[in-house]
Amino acid sequence: MSKKSKPPARATPAPATSPLRRQPGANKLLLHKGIMCALIGLAVLISPHFIQSPALQQAVGGSSLVGWFSLVLGLAFVGQYLWQRRSRGR
Repeated sequence: MSKKSKPPARATPAPATSPLRRQPGANKLLLHKGIMCALIGLAVLISPHFIQSPALQQAVGGSSLVGWFSLVLGLAFVGQYLWQRRSRGR
């Protein structure tokens, strides 16, 4: 007696539109994240010039790498938002 095997299940097709096109709020969220990251990065980079306490100035100045990372990440988010907005207009 031989057992018949079932044919493999078919995968469902991918949706025709991307998830960002279906959720218009996702693009605004991306823009919001980008602006907030860029502002935090600028604050971390600029704040040591306005802090009067030498110890605190040195502590914040030591995290300039974090400030640069946040600034670049924020600009990348804003750039991605603008790129999606431009491609959606076509």
